Amino acid sequence: MRRINIFASFIAAALVAVSCGGPQKMADNASLVNYKVTPDPLETHGGKVALSVDVSYPEKYFHKKAVVTATPYLQYEGGVTELKSETLQGEQVEDNFKVISYTSGGSFSYSDEVDYMPEMMRSELYVKGKATVKNKEADLPPIKIADGIITTPLLVNKEGQTISFGDNFKRIVPEEYVADIHYIINRYDVRNSELKQDDIVGMSDFIKKANENERIDMKGIEVSAYASPDGPEDLNTKLSGNREGSASRYLKRDLEKAKIEVPEDEEFFSMMTTPEDWDGFKTLMEESDIQDKDLILRVLSMYSDPVVREKEIKNIAEAFEEIKVKILPVLRRSVFTVKVEKIGWSDEELKQWVVDNMDTLNLEELLYTASLFEDNETKLALYGMAWEKHPQCIRAANNVGVTKLAMNDVDGAKKAFEAAKAIRDHNIVKNNLGVIALKQGDVETAEQLFSAASGAGEEVNQNLAIVKIIQGDYDAAKSLLGASQSYNNALVILLQGQPDKAYEMLNGMKGEHAMVDYLMAVAAARGDDKDTMLDALRAAVAKKPKLKEHAVKDIEFAAYFEDEAFKGIVQ
Repeated sequence: MRRINIFASFIAAALVAVSCGGPQKMADNASLVNYKVTPDPLETHGGKVALSVDVSYPEKYFHKKAVVTATPYLQYEGGVTELKSETLQGEQVEDNFKVISYTSGGSFSYSDEVDYMPEMMRSELYVKGKATVKNKEADLPPIKIADGIITTPLLVNKEGQTISFGDNFKRIVPEEYVADIHYIINRYDVRNSELKQDDIVGMSDFIKKANENERIDMKGIEVSAYASPDGPEDLNTKLSGNREGSASRYLKRDLEKAKIEVPEDEEFFSMMTTPEDWDGFKTLMEESDIQDKDLILRVLSMYSDPVVREKEIKNIAEAFEEIKVKILPVLRRSVFTVKVEKIGWSDEELKQWVVDNMDTLNLEELLYTASLFEDNETKLALYGMAWEKHPQCIRAANNVGVTKLAMNDVDGAKKAFEAAKAIRDHNIVKNNLGVIALKQGDVETAEQLFSAASGAGEEVNQNLAIVKIIQGDYDAAKSLLGASQSYNNALVILLQGQPDKAYEMLNGMKGEHAMVDYLMAVAAARGDDKDTMLDALRAAVAKKPKLKEHAVKDIEFAAYFEDEAFKGIVQ
């Protein structure tokens, strides 16, 4: 017991000696000061290295008349970066700095941030200082207080996703030809003068050419016969039926004369009659310049009984010559609608045209055919020709830009996107210009463009998430990425402290890219799974040997720096 008391007395005396000593004593006992750094190891987020330090001074350490200036600094190969200094004072100093008690010691909290530089990846955080008591000074020795720097956020895939415009190519294009025959009032015979009208002559020619063209498929012919709404219902019913019959007979004779064989079934020939064409009457009246036409239609619409309405129309026609001469005669007709389908080139035929003479292809064919090829040279040739032939086509200009960017022609892509924007300020183009800005390191402009491109496609959210990761806003990035199975989403999940979930997502993408394996190794290291970490890291460097240089400095693997298996992979 006596020996313990003697030892305690010795320690107390030593502390008194320290407290009573000058600044040199404080320097000699600098290791008694406790530093707790957060985070440790240091991390970079949003291009910054932010840290906080809780400093505790022991009892009887801080001289009552001392002024201490402490300066943290990062030391790394080839350089030093100092953080802001902090000045403290003893309790008998008359100044406005933080006071540390000699008797009971004290503590203070410190925080600062510096811009991250690549040289800092493998660095150490030290604190140095100077103690002054009156006219005596002593340098406090540098003390290492943390390691750094975890740079995992910088593993973000910054390759933005461009958006191409689609095409309007249709391999089968429906087409119709419409012609009509007009009749004299209360008659249904087809007059020769009607058969000489341009639309009827054109219909015969249309059917003949369609029949001769193997790329045109005749789908059907409709015959719709009408009577004007100014006659008795019974008469109009018979009249419209007879007009349908006379029109159909003419059509069939014309087909026989041209030696054109068509199906006789009802699916091909469709017949329809309208005894009183009230809808047609209303349409023609609305399109006419007849005075009081609106009033006339309102009055006639009041009569739901067709018989009464017929009588009123006849009376009005007597009062309005234009209705009698220009409206009602047009409604006494049979309408032919010839339906065909134009069959376009097959994919193989389109590809062959690229070899033979792509100039043969129209705009939609050029845009569609480009999507059939994997090689960018052919894509660019097709989109380029589309743009050359149609200089105001935003789709062609934009897709030229997308293809050039895929070929790493950033300047050429930017010019094409800017030309597309000059044609029309479209959100797809804004997104693509944002990808260019991101690639050129202009994150602020990229964010503005992506934000303005909302609604252009899911690619916009993926791109904006890249910006948020770069800025260190991982919650916003996760909101944008949702449940998407992507490398960047796995990175965000990892940065949010869920290494197991991140590894699971990455495992579903295994084999796609070296960085997927590398991030799997980081996730496994955070989960203290050495074997899985080594396997993933081995796969990563096998695909991309340059990753060895990164891994050997990556603080994520600090616990394994001296591990022989780890060194065997990265050296």
